Amino acid sequence: MRHPRHKRPLSALGSALNNILDRLEEWIIATLIGAATILTFVAVLHRYGASNSAGLGRWAGAHGFVLLQHAADGIYTSLTAVDLSWAQELATYMFVWMAKFGAALGVRTGIHVGVDVFVKRLAPAARRPVIVFALLCGALFTGVIGTLGAVYVYELDPDQVSPELEWPSWIIYLCIPLGSYLMCSRFLQVMWRYLRTGLVPHQGHGVEYEPPRDDAAAPLGEAAR
Repeated sequence: MRHPRHKRPLSALGSALNNILDRLEEWIIATLIGAATILTFVAVLHRYGASNSAGLGRWAGAHGFVLLQHAADGIYTSLTAVDLSWAQELATYMFVWMAKFGAALGVRTGIHVGVDVFVKRLAPAARRPVIVFALLCGALFTGVIGTLGAVYVYELDPDQVSPELEWPSWIIYLCIPLGSYLMCSRFLQVMWRYLRTGLVPHQGHGVEYEPPRDDAAAPLGEAAR
């Protein structure tokens, strides 16, 4: 009689851990895309500010506007003293990491594009194995990519660094196994929920996403896209 007593606490613990992972996933994506956008904006302002102030200084000097020339030259000197050559590289890495974790979020929320014409034509009883097979294929593919990515990261030269930031390359490429394994776990999670309830998360055009629950997701057979 001990098993029923422990079943509910274990289920609650699993649900709590899953909620923590969901929130962490969302915070990582939001932080990365926000930081990359701000960094790119600042880098663009810096680049155009330096070039335009230099042009303004030359124009002011040619037309005898001494004060304007000195002001423009001062702005140019101040901007060129700030080295932002690394900004584009860092923004690129942040967008790559965001995309890898965003792909896993897409599986969890059901926003990946899919073709459901064949599934819709099947009888309800025949849809189940097809849907499970499709989800298993997704899990297998992302699992393989994650494993290959992990092997690649492991075999990287520890002394290999990025061109501008000079960060170890293994840190940058770590997004491949982490993002792929997370995506694989999301495929398995969706498949487990489908086997239990026949429901999977889905987000149609113009429909706001709701966190997947056993009773609040759309049937994949009718709405997989």
